[in-house]
Amino acid sequence: MGDPRGFLKVRTRQELAERPVNERVQDWFDVHAEKGLQPWTTIQAARCMDCGTPFCMTGCPLGNIIPEFNDLVRQEKWEDAYNRLSVTNNFPEVTGRICPAPCEQACVLGIHQPPTMIKLDEQTIIDQAWELDYVKPQPPQRLTDMTVAVVGSGPAGLACAQQLTRAGHTVVVYERADAIGGLMRYGIPNFKLDKSLLDKRVEQMEAEGTRFRTSTEIGKDITWDDLRSRYDAVVVAIGSTVPRNISITGRELKGIHYAMDFLPDATRRVWGKEAINDITATDKHVIVIGGGDTGSDCLGTSLRQGAKSVTVLQIMPQEPEERPDANPWPTYARTYQKTSSMEEGGTYLYSTDSVEFLDEDARGAEVNITENTAADSFIADEHGHVTGLRVVDVAPGENGPFTRQEGTERVLPADLVLLSVGFLHPDTTTLVDQIPVELDPRGNVARNDQFATNQDGVFVCGDAGRGQSLVVWAISEGRSCAASVDDFLTGATELPAPVFASQRPMMLPR
Repeated sequence: MGDPRGFLKVRTRQELAERPVNERVQDWFDVHAEKGLQPWTTIQAARCMDCGTPFCMTGCPLGNIIPEFNDLVRQEKWEDAYNRLSVTNNFPEVTGRICPAPCEQACVLGIHQPPTMIKLDEQTIIDQAWELDYVKPQPPQRLTDMTVAVVGSGPAGLACAQQLTRAGHTVVVYERADAIGGLMRYGIPNFKLDKSLLDKRVEQMEAEGTRFRTSTEIGKDITWDDLRSRYDAVVVAIGSTVPRNISITGRELKGIHYAMDFLPDATRRVWGKEAINDITATDKHVIVIGGGDTGSDCLGTSLRQGAKSVTVLQIMPQEPEERPDANPWPTYARTYQKTSSMEEGGTYLYSTDSVEFLDEDARGAEVNITENTAADSFIADEHGHVTGLRVVDVAPGENGPFTRQEGTERVLPADLVLLSVGFLHPDTTTLVDQIPVELDPRGNVARNDQFATNQDGVFVCGDAGRGQSLVVWAISEGRSCAASVDDFLTGATELPAPVFASQRPMMLPR
């Protein structure tokens, strides 16, 4: 630590500046006006206290050695900082942009000041490393005669594949989409995560020896049992992709879609690819049910597509501004955080439950016409298309989680409804039929602490095994699973294993 009083001299955080709202909603580029090294970067890094017990490291599922790379940022030793960060994190360009940063919630400085800017330091380190050409392929010194198939190219699958390739195994990654990245590619909008960052990592992995097979769905194009017979080990990293539905009257109406049927097409269009579901928010009143990160992504995407209005419904009350007593330091505190999309427009309605989807009959006096809603928004649709959503205010109840408040029902205009209420479990239909792995009570692929399923040589990591979670947990599980696979193939491993499969996250997934 260069300056033991740094956190006393600088008591405020300085974030990257964002582009003006009226500018950025016209394109799909990064919302930030700044990136990489800034004049204040090293000053902010000097706020790190170099604690005797760095709780930030316990808050990070990857076990990033945070005080060390913070100090290297302070000294502008970018190659050393990149090497230190890369020991524990395969994809800091991703975590530095979209991770909710449980490490910062566990920062000791955060007890009485804004915490150290760990997440931004990660982003700055990797941006500098790419710019200064420090990111090099790391091919293995020798090759084994072992082969591994990794099914799924999200953060868990890619981290697992990169670690196993560097251990000397021949690794093939199978992806059913037409490009590598999983939800990082098509689930997260480009204005939050530029896909060129993924392309650079894929190029690095190819140079190291990892092979990629896109547009290949295991279970259909190649059967699971055939894949198992071809390879010495198989890693299931298919994510948690079965969306959670809502069962209310009118769900069968047209114009009601899952968020992950909507978001990927937006990214496909940005990159000049043909849309699959062809769902757009252009000139529509959009309602997003679910106020998490995916709901925020739907909001930002809808605004960029030219929606007439966007309303995001969240059944939970708005999060508190300060850390609640139920989430004492150093646990992750669910506090109110305004995302970049929330700053761009739209309306958030908290403590609001959905009652009924309505079609052309939802017109007239019962419709809540707001100052931004013209009466002709409710033109009758003879094809059974949604035109409105009846909602009601809710409050914590004695006989259940929520009690509907009498007299608060009203109808909101809706030409497009996007369901963003999470995922149930992975799609295991063909997997269970063809190599009958066991499932846990939640429908995830069951595994032991070594990420092994009940089928010999078949492993599982990421959301497919733990359920819907965070990108940082996926990377951590991918790295740990790789160590278990390496040990299974060779009888020993030198690969790091930061977590056991039975570990649970410090926070609920959003």
